[in-house]
Amino acid sequence: TNGKKAFEEQLASNGALRYPNLFLMVANTVGVWEKLKSGRFELTAGENILSFVRKLRNNKQASVKLVLNKERTPQDIAGLLAQQFQIDSAGIVSFFSNNEALAPFEVDSNTVTTLFIPDTYYINWTTSIEKILQRLKKERDAFWDKKDRLNKANALQLTPNQVYTIASIVEEETNMNDEKGNVASVYINRYRKGMPLGADPTIKYALRDFSIKRILFGHLEVKSPYNTYRNKGLPPGPICTPSKTTIDAVLNAPNTNYYFFVAKDDFSGYHKFSETYAEHQAYAKAYQQKLDAYMAQKNNTGK
Repeated sequence: TNGKKAFEEQLASNGALRYPNLFLMVANTVGVWEKLKSGRFELTAGENILSFVRKLRNNKQASVKLVLNKERTPQDIAGLLAQQFQIDSAGIVSFFSNNEALAPFEVDSNTVTTLFIPDTYYINWTTSIEKILQRLKKERDAFWDKKDRLNKANALQLTPNQVYTIASIVEEETNMNDEKGNVASVYINRYRKGMPLGADPTIKYALRDFSIKRILFGHLEVKSPYNTYRNKGLPPGPICTPSKTTIDAVLNAPNTNYYFFVAKDDFSGYHKFSETYAEHQAYAKAYQQKLDAYMAQKNNTGK
């Protein structure tokens, strides 16, 4: 069979077995080739031939270790899955765009990212995109059922998808876990007051240009539902896959009167938070002056 031929070629090329001819004889005797299915099988160091033959005959496949970290777009996620599984990237993107196909998973083309809770998952290489999403939905539901997360979302008058979307913005705004709650409180306060969120990372997402260092007025003109300067309320879906830590920071956000924040002028990566726009402007001016001085010094040193 083709499976047998492919297997023989692989054995010959990588030298995984010390006695390939003996393996083939045993495999032929117990009828491996009639039962062999497409997939990944792990041959561990020192494993004997009979043990490996049983794996093949009983279809005991090695799982793919799928590590989900921060991904930004559904296309990025499709690329990651296509690298790991026997599925085509274009097919995944098409599936992610099909609201009818996504309906059983309680998501649409904008919110499909909410199925992806960053973690490590073990899934068979031959698993279809539908089965992968079924597994991830199960994991997502289990995540929200733990640590009183659903009740905390309800207390904020937000759905889990809305919490995830806010968390995705917070994830892009700061790397500092101990200030994520305050950043979340700013966006929750703006959302409740009916203000535009005015989140710079949503502009990068709308433009699909994540290399932008500083958002300029021209960038703010982009016509997109993800432009949170032009549109009030939350964007239609997340702008990345936030960590569990960030999701929990939103759920446990402190009650504040903060509506603004700007990078601290010590360039530590932390932010200063303000209740009033006047206070925010003062902090922003101080930061800009420090930044200008730093850049001038850097340019002079470089000459």
